Amino acid sequence: MAEEKKSGGMTVREAGRKGGQKVRDERGHAFYEEIGRKGGETVRDQRGHEFYEEIGHKGGQKVKELIEAGKRRAAEVAKAAETKKSE
Repeated sequence: MAEEKKSGGMTVREAGRKGGQKVRDERGHAFYEEIGRKGGETVRDQRGHEFYEEIGHKGGQKVKELIEAGKRRAAEVAKAAETKKSE
């Protein structure tokens, strides 16, 4: 990803990071909790309860896939170690 330089020699990413740190230092953790709650309420009002059910299901399916992939990989590693041991 290309980083654009601003006239002051700072990249857009650096400026964003510094701005985020300043907000964090000035407003604190509670600020982020409050804006997150407000955002969640807005999404709930606009999209309804079913939206959260849908994204929760998608997240659960992804976790299930990752667990299965991890188990397959562990089995492959164990089999490779066993094969190497018997050689």
